[in-house]
Amino acid sequence: MNTPVEKDDLSLDRDIFLRQLIRELAGTLEEVIGLNEASDFISIVGQQLGDWINDKYQLSTGKTHFSREEVADILVDLKRRINGGFSVTEQDDEKISLRNTICPFSNGVLGRPSMCMMTSNVFGVIAADNLGYAKVELQKTIADGDGHCEVIVYIKQTAEAKSCTGREYFAAD
Repeated sequence: MNTPVEKDDLSLDRDIFLRQLIRELAGTLEEVIGLNEASDFISIVGQQLGDWINDKYQLSTGKTHFSREEVADILVDLKRRINGGFSVTEQDDEKISLRNTICPFSNGVLGRPSMCMMTSNVFGVIAADNLGYAKVELQKTIADGDGHCEVIVYIKQTAEAKSCTGREYFAAD
């Protein structure tokens, strides 16, 4: 027997619930300890997820390291798998530039810039573990109301990389 609640067309499932949980957690951290500290906490989780995702790609391919082109493909693929909309706009021996039109957190990311540390750390860890170094610059973000994200993953310590605001990542080896 169905109750009226079970029949209701309520937009609530595990995915929506978990995205909302992360949004509320990020918001609480930003309000209680501040944006920078909240970003640092979320960065720790992002680093662990980056290691886990990198390991999954290595196990699935049987490879222990990926080239720059493969890293770029992995960054786009992993975001696609979690309903993001990333694409590579440019890449060369010094950097990988990406654009995103759909956040995996959906509209839940709006006003929660600390959540962007997930992208920064996952991208940074994967790039650094495979290429030796990464510095991730979040030039534009959906969280900040830009309507899309522009992310640059510097893979060499160039003057351009040194002059930008971003987080650095180094290979664990």
